[in-house]
Amino acid sequence: MRRALRVVGDESPPDPDDDLDPAAVLAAVAGGDLDAFGRLYDDLSPLVFGVARRVVRDPSRAEEVTQEVFTEIWRQAARFDPSRGTVRTWVLTIAHRRAVDTVRSTQASRAREEHVARREPVDVAGPEDAVVTAAEHEGVRRCLDSLTPLQSQAVRLAYYQGFTYPEVAEMLGRPLPTVKSRMRDGLIRLRDCLEVRDGA
Repeated sequence: MRRALRVVGDESPPDPDDDLDPAAVLAAVAGGDLDAFGRLYDDLSPLVFGVARRVVRDPSRAEEVTQEVFTEIWRQAARFDPSRGTVRTWVLTIAHRRAVDTVRSTQASRAREEHVARREPVDVAGPEDAVVTAAEHEGVRRCLDSLTPLQSQAVRLAYYQGFTYPEVAEMLGRPLPTVKSRMRDGLIRLRDCLEVRDGA
């Protein structure tokens, strides 16, 4: 939970850490600062839990995902690259990926159990299909990398991670009209890039 507001009349000095930039807090976490880690958890765990719960649709599983996310943040904080987005975007992207992985793992486990129960062969895509799929994914990734950072982040969050436009705007810290405009421009550039690659 966020730190409580100071009571009116309380003459205690303000906490200088309250003015720290999130990137500075994460840098401190990367250096092993437990206090900074606690601050980051207090600030972002409600958002992480919300993303996880929306994906896994189970409060207890969402709590597990939240703990996994912050464990990963503690271990990987030094890998944060501010040139690729904000701390909030980075953390929530990790949260969404973890939640999706949890759902996929659950579904795969259920599918294996059903397959064993039926004793029926599973339809597996052939190597040709795998090569085509990998090539398509690589083409999309390269085209996404050709967009501006804001366009790329917005498109990835909305179309590849399932966030709504208002959620994307909040995560990126930009006005909703700006996000919609950049996303429209980004999708046009992405379409043109993919058409060029397909015609090559």
